Amino acid sequence: MPSRRDLANAVRALAMDAVEAARSGHPGMPMGMADIAEVLWNDFLRHDPGEPSWPDRDRFVVSNGHGSMLVYALLHLSGYDLPLQELRNFRQLHSKTPGHPEAHETPGVETTTGPLGQGLANAVGMALAEKLLAARYNRPEHAIVDHYTWVFLGDGCLMEGISHEVASLAGTLKLGKLIAFYDDNGISIDGDVRGWFTDETVKRFESYGWQVIPEIDGHNPEAIKAAIVSAQAQDERPTLICCRTVIGYGAPTKAGKESSHGAPLGAEEVAGARQALGWPHPPFEVPGEIRAAWDARLAGGMRSKEWHRQFEAYARVYPELAAELRRRLAGELPADFAERAQAFVADVQARLPEVASRKASQQAIEALAPLLPELIGGSADLAHSNLTLWKGAVDVNADPARGNYVYYGVREFGMTAIANGLALHGGFIPYDATFLVFSDYARNAVRMSALIPAPAIHVYTHDSIGLGEDGPTHQPVEHLPSLRCIPGNEVWRPADAVESAIAWRRAIERRDGPTCLVFSRQNLVCQPRDADTLAAAARGGYILSEPGNARVEAIVIATGSEVELAMAAARALDGELGVRVVSMPCTSVFESQPLEYREGVLPSWCRARVAVEAAHPDGWWRYVGLDGEVIGMDRFGASAPAAQLFEHFGITVDAVVAALRRVAAPAGR
Repeated sequence: MPSRRDLANAVRALAMDAVEAARSGHPGMPMGMADIAEVLWNDFLRHDPGEPSWPDRDRFVVSNGHGSMLVYALLHLSGYDLPLQELRNFRQLHSKTPGHPEAHETPGVETTTGPLGQGLANAVGMALAEKLLAARYNRPEHAIVDHYTWVFLGDGCLMEGISHEVASLAGTLKLGKLIAFYDDNGISIDGDVRGWFTDETVKRFESYGWQVIPEIDGHNPEAIKAAIVSAQAQDERPTLICCRTVIGYGAPTKAGKESSHGAPLGAEEVAGARQALGWPHPPFEVPGEIRAAWDARLAGGMRSKEWHRQFEAYARVYPELAAELRRRLAGELPADFAERAQAFVADVQARLPEVASRKASQQAIEALAPLLPELIGGSADLAHSNLTLWKGAVDVNADPARGNYVYYGVREFGMTAIANGLALHGGFIPYDATFLVFSDYARNAVRMSALIPAPAIHVYTHDSIGLGEDGPTHQPVEHLPSLRCIPGNEVWRPADAVESAIAWRRAIERRDGPTCLVFSRQNLVCQPRDADTLAAAARGGYILSEPGNARVEAIVIATGSEVELAMAAARALDGELGVRVVSMPCTSVFESQPLEYREGVLPSWCRARVAVEAAHPDGWWRYVGLDGEVIGMDRFGASAPAAQLFEHFGITVDAVVAALRRVAAPAGR
């Protein structure tokens, strides 16, 4: 029977060999954390390599994702669909072993990590999801939701500010099944971290409400095992296990040094490490008895099959709960959701309410949330400004069984990354909220939403200079185009209550990535639409108004509050110039439409075009061309009432009228 050290050395050797073959990578962390990983994966982790998406599996997250070869070695050895050739192709194009773990590339990888600290945040979301699902669905004798979330993290993760945000909230939420291993090796890229990281980590996490198990020898399997047993005995507090490790463990001259962090060890050093570790085998060769000891397919299959058997027994006793949970875990919406959501949209159109789109958003939540027990919301201490609270909102901390609302506090970045974790876990459709200008604080987590991809909904209100007196610190300018630049990120800026309802429906139905919903502080007129126009609104861009009996001579494109200006300008030019008004609430959805549809909305023969949006103009030139004009904000705002600001910055009906006249004049064509 192989020793624990032999099992851990298999991970070390594969990591060394893959990095060496790729001539790039990070061998130090996998070599340093191999002993911890061996104990966790072989003695505690509940998973099934044959069914990576088994709902009640433990979640394993490597927040210090540069150590990706640790994950790949574990997945390969335990029997996931990650053959040895994929390890040989580490960091190569189209391999399943990219430089940092990517959830959409590799079976068994729970989330995409690399930006330090965000894996910890995702893990908080996953642990929260487990706690809430367990509280709602478990019954005496039927613990069908009962798993842990394990996370590896390093010094860099703890230096990132997001770690403070999410660790603090995790303690408040009493996430007892969240267990983190701190790789306390004292080394980062620049060397010994004592020059820039002298935090009292134990005291810090204790102050957050965590159980902290300090000074564990990260190379002593029995000490690691005892620490994990102690962590699992605590069900009211998350646990941080502080493991003293040696980065690059086993490397003869580079162990304990930054030189083992982010570069191949080199052939001579690898040979020396093999000798020091007592690993005489050639590159990528793992003896059969060690492979057999790592293989988790039989045990994992038995666990998952037993869970499925238990779930069937549960379903016989609680058929409605079981059906609801099955649907949620499958990511399916209620059978009648589309019909009822469309009925709500039609009702809004019939009423033509004149409200701020943030209020229209709240009304959409009120209408749709009762249909969706999986919808879970929250705001970064702006609930009464974002209007994300609704009548059925229940604080997850006060009542986990019914909880559907998270009071995130002022933690925009952490909130967004936690929402990603909730989405990744399954069983939830999360939405978070803050002011649009503070999407900057959350931006890297929004980017990760799209990269993962995670179907999270990011709600942003106070979308322009229209928020008024709070001034330029709170008035977004560049945020809309920058969010639209994120691949796979759908950004909706609705013109009225109808488009707001449509945007919410689209966001809820989307399963392949995130959606940003951008709403106004000020009231917006609800535009009239016939049945065809209403149906077209869901296509991201559509013809809102035509110039009566006149032919189209110019087109004005607008979003959000500026659609009112566009409509007023078209009316002002009635009889002088035939103006088509195009509302473009979501450019990426419009771009996904067939060419024939897009040409019908923005015909190439009409080059007289004006775009108007109270945001940076850069993104609109692709629609208006060199002959067109864009009315927007190319500077920061100011502190004044909203009406004065629109006048001051030239975002007015008169400005749109003048621009339309210029582009439609013969010289402008």
